[in-house]
Amino acid sequence: MKKNRPEVVSFKADPALVKAMEGIKNRSEFIRAAILAALDGVCPLCQGTGILTPAQRQHWEKFSRRHRVDRCATCEATHLVCLEAGTALRREH
Repeated sequence: MKKNRPEVVSFKADPALVKAMEGIKNRSEFIRAAILAALDGVCPLCQGTGILTPAQRQHWEKFSRRHRVDRCATCEATHLVCLEAGTALRREH
């Protein structure tokens, strides 16, 4: 049974990034937090690739027949709106 141990992950950073991180006391913790925050905002459909597979595209086409992408008039964020009959459009703002 494999123990749940941390693994070392490394990456290359250009000089500007290294310089920008000079004053950070615990760079590892900062990088972990930044990665977790970025992963929290990844598109659930494309998983952050920006590209849909053919199968995902088929699902999206079916889904998009009953939904549309809209822009909030208050905060200008894009969001999905259900077009099904009888569905109340809830205002977030």
